[in-house]
Amino acid sequence: MSFTDIFNTNKKVLSFEFFPPKEEVNLEDTKSLIAKLAKLNPDFMTVTYGAGGGTREFTKALTSYINNDLKIKSTAHLTCVGHSKDEVEKMLNDLKAQGVSQVLALRGDPPKGETFTPHPNGFSSSVELVKYIKNRKDFSIAVAGYPEKHLEASSMQADIDYLKSKIDSGAEIVITQLFFDSKLFLDFVELCRKNNINVPIVPGLMPIRNVEQVKRFTSMCGASIPTDVLGKLENYQNDAESVKKYGVELATNIAEELLKNNAPGIHLFTLNKSLQVQQIAQNLASWWD
Repeated sequence: MSFTDIFNTNKKVLSFEFFPPKEEVNLEDTKSLIAKLAKLNPDFMTVTYGAGGGTREFTKALTSYINNDLKIKSTAHLTCVGHSKDEVEKMLNDLKAQGVSQVLALRGDPPKGETFTPHPNGFSSSVELVKYIKNRKDFSIAVAGYPEKHLEASSMQADIDYLKSKIDSGAEIVITQLFFDSKLFLDFVELCRKNNINVPIVPGLMPIRNVEQVKRFTSMCGASIPTDVLGKLENYQNDAESVKKYGVELATNIAEELLKNNAPGIHLFTLNKSLQVQQIAQNLASWWD
């Protein structure tokens, strides 16, 4: 089943993102967490790819586990950073051998403090990667979208034009970067539609669980924190449980508004934690019935 098939079912789609552990000793714990959240019956789950592909074997192990043991469609993130075309081809062949047929194609971020430099025998952009995967004809492709534009984009319009080139190259859906204001997503979708980007655009939501963590994440990816949200977080600064509770409430409210405004589903960044994501999915249960 392709992304197009999943989003053509006339139901709201629920999906989760996980990241692979850095050490093999933690792989079973990650699998246990994924199995717990699998009970919420998501339509698919994605597994990220470590910087430079350092955890690629664990990405493959987890996508295989999701696909073959849990019987849920799995999606492997795949990046250009540090990889030759041969290495990308091997990754795709390994995924195919495990029955995984969905990828999220990304350029990827360079190591901290460095600028992106293509591998001499690799891909220079996510567009090149999408074209390459599409030419194989055996993978369904998702790409990333940025409601507040990519940090390196010269303008919002330039970023939209680039997203359009990814869709024209063969991507079937867009999963967005995190955001904390529903209007940002709705305006982004409107701009995409005006520019003839007509594939499903899925909002990516991250439940806030730690004030300093969310400040760090947003500064890294160029996302903003609305003034009222930041004010509440700072009021709860010394009360970890209140921060987590507010994180669930905020994500639930944003998801409700977006689903009411025709978002095709919700993609939840789990940060490899279960409780908040579980609560949010349960709060939205009527949408998945």
